[in-house]
Amino acid sequence: MPINITMPALSPTMEEGNLSKWLVKEGDKVSPGDVIAEIETDKATMEVEAVDEGTVAKLVVPAGTEGVKVNALIAILAGEGEDAAAAAKSGGGAAPKAEAPKADAQKGEPPKEAPKPAAAAAAPPPAKAEPAPVANGHAAGDRVFASPLARRIAKDAGVDVTALTGSGPHGRVVKVDVEAAIASGGAPAAKAPAAAPSAPATAAKPMSDDQVLKLFAEGSYELVPHDNMRKTIARRLVEAKSTIPHFYLTLDCELDALLALRTQLNAAAPMKKTEKGEVPAYKLSVNDMVIKAMAMALMAVPDANASWTENAMVKHKHADVGVAVSIPGGLITPIIRHADEKTLSVISNEMKDLASRARSRKLKPEEYQGGTTAVSNLGMFGVKDFAAVINPPHATILAVGAGEERAVVKKGEIRIATVMSVTLSTDHRAVDGALGAELLGAFKRLIENPMGMLV
Repeated sequence: MPINITMPALSPTMEEGNLSKWLVKEGDKVSPGDVIAEIETDKATMEVEAVDEGTVAKLVVPAGTEGVKVNALIAILAGEGEDAAAAAKSGGGAAPKAEAPKADAQKGEPPKEAPKPAAAAAAPPPAKAEPAPVANGHAAGDRVFASPLARRIAKDAGVDVTALTGSGPHGRVVKVDVEAAIASGGAPAAKAPAAAPSAPATAAKPMSDDQVLKLFAEGSYELVPHDNMRKTIARRLVEAKSTIPHFYLTLDCELDALLALRTQLNAAAPMKKTEKGEVPAYKLSVNDMVIKAMAMALMAVPDANASWTENAMVKHKHADVGVAVSIPGGLITPIIRHADEKTLSVISNEMKDLASRARSRKLKPEEYQGGTTAVSNLGMFGVKDFAAVINPPHATILAVGAGEERAVVKKGEIRIATVMSVTLSTDHRAVDGALGAELLGAFKRLIENPMGMLV
């Protein structure tokens, strides 16, 4: 029977994506693992692999279509021995419609409302002798798809991979699903999505587009429609601020010892040969040392290395530090895994690679999803101090300001020191005030005595 290929959910936050490019055409034969399309998500452009074997009978959604909803039909495969033309006629349902036309930036006119789609056509009833198909084309009871790494980790930990709900393409079980099961003590059953909390009766409603535009003279502005990344950032920030009880702790760290050590380590870097000639094997930044210090502080104060869930506290065994990276149109937070175990040179080179691929939107989901904390550094822009918004499932995020010369008092004398202000935003459900202060104190000790990061 025809096999429906649907828009995969390539990240937990993805609700729709842009079908950038088809890498197959109608009539091509594909096998499991073949790359068939490129999908632009809210954070990256990703390749999509075929899960089933067959012949491409019909490409339902043309390349370049924007705003394709997750689980919408995008293509139809004909199974082995099946006529492709017949499969194209009998498979699937209505194709999703493209986004509404964007605003005329020159005229400053709001985008016209897209026509409301007709009710979705009912899917044809399955044949009596065959089970009902699911979204990825497999009948209920078939084998569960899982990545080789996920299967290996599950086997070593004694977790039943067939009982897991996958978050990867086509419901495939990936590494993060197995790690979540291990953290919760087994293979958790899939939970129904929690109902959205109802807003208080007295809560003010946000202004509509029309109400906002009426406040400005016609022709005095232009409209730039939101892309998927900006929509996702906005939604997650609202969720974070409305569901996480933030509190903030700020202190100052003296940087003179750290800056001196950084200079010494960079001067001692060995040379390596590249296409551009010999270059240092690493070049440490203050941010690299902040990442390492934050990771080691979490290991020194393990109760703060946690994530909140409604039923349990998730205590992490390693410090996976996300680092906010500004990219065109938004930001993304690639993660340095096991930063507590890595040397400064490894962290530095890994961070440069992640940041480069983040700006070209080539990160894989496992490279920016999860993590146990995050660092946001605006010091390079001259910002003295600020408070960052926690990125769930993290319970903390460290906002780093600029290092600047300030007058400090030591033993009754005024001296000049290079001082950096840092602010720890904390989820009060997981980390109380005294625990947050202990974590920030551990971070300060490492920054002011940086040799501790080398042993």
